Amino acid sequence: MRKFSKRLTNAYSSYDKYTLYSVEEAFDKLKSAASAKFDETIDVAVKLGVNPRHADQMVRGAVVLPHGLGKSVRVLVFATGEKEKEALDAGADFVGGEDMVEKIKGGWTDFDACIAIPPMMAQVGKVGKILGPRGLMPNPKTGTVTMDVAKTVQEAKAGKVQYRVEKAGIVHSPIGKASFAVEKLIDNFNVLISELFRAKPSAAKGTYMKSVTISSTMGPGIKIDPNLVKEKKE
Repeated sequence: MRKFSKRLTNAYSSYDKYTLYSVEEAFDKLKSAASAKFDETIDVAVKLGVNPRHADQMVRGAVVLPHGLGKSVRVLVFATGEKEKEALDAGADFVGGEDMVEKIKGGWTDFDACIAIPPMMAQVGKVGKILGPRGLMPNPKTGTVTMDVAKTVQEAKAGKVQYRVEKAGIVHSPIGKASFAVEKLIDNFNVLISELFRAKPSAAKGTYMKSVTISSTMGPGIKIDPNLVKEKKE
C-alpha cells in the first residue's frame, strides 16, 4: 500500500475527492492544502468538449491575469533596429536576431516568453522545433508576433499567460502562487475561465466545459463544479 507523508495525508484529509465544490470553497481548501516549504504554483486544468484534431475546434490564445503570476517573467524578443531599442526600453530581458537563433540552436532556452516582429519570423522558424514543444514559439494568434513590441513585452511581464488545448482536450494554465490571497486567485481564475468561454469554437457541440480542477504544485487536485462556473459566466 502506498504511504503518504504527514503533510500529504493532512492535505488529502482536508477535502473530498468525489465532491464538486463551488469556486470559493475550492480555493479555500486549496489554500489550506498548499503546505510545502516553498511558494507553490497554483494551476488550473479544464477539460473541454472539443476535438483538437480538427482545426476548427482548436482552442488557443493568451490572456493577461489581473494579479499576474507572482514570478519574474524572462522575456526574449526577436527584433532589430528601432524595435530592438523599443523592446529593451519596455523591459525585455533578451533582444536580438540571428545571434539569438544560434544561441537557441546551441541549447539555450533560459526564458519564459518569446516575442517576435513579423520580419524576424523566417529566422525564428529555424528554431521552431525547439520552441514549439516548450510553448515558446511566437504566434500571431497569441499576439506574440507583432510590431507593437513595447505593449507586448509589458503584458508578458505583467503576467500574460498563453493557453492551448492538448490532444486530450485539456487546457492547463498557472494562475498564481499559493501566497496569493484567495480573492486574487479567484480573480485570476475568473479571467481565465471567461477567456476560455470567449474562445469557444463555433464547431464545438454539446457540453463545452466538462470539468475544472485546481491544484498546487505539491497538493491534491480539487474539483470545481463546472455547472456553477458556467452559471457565473452567463
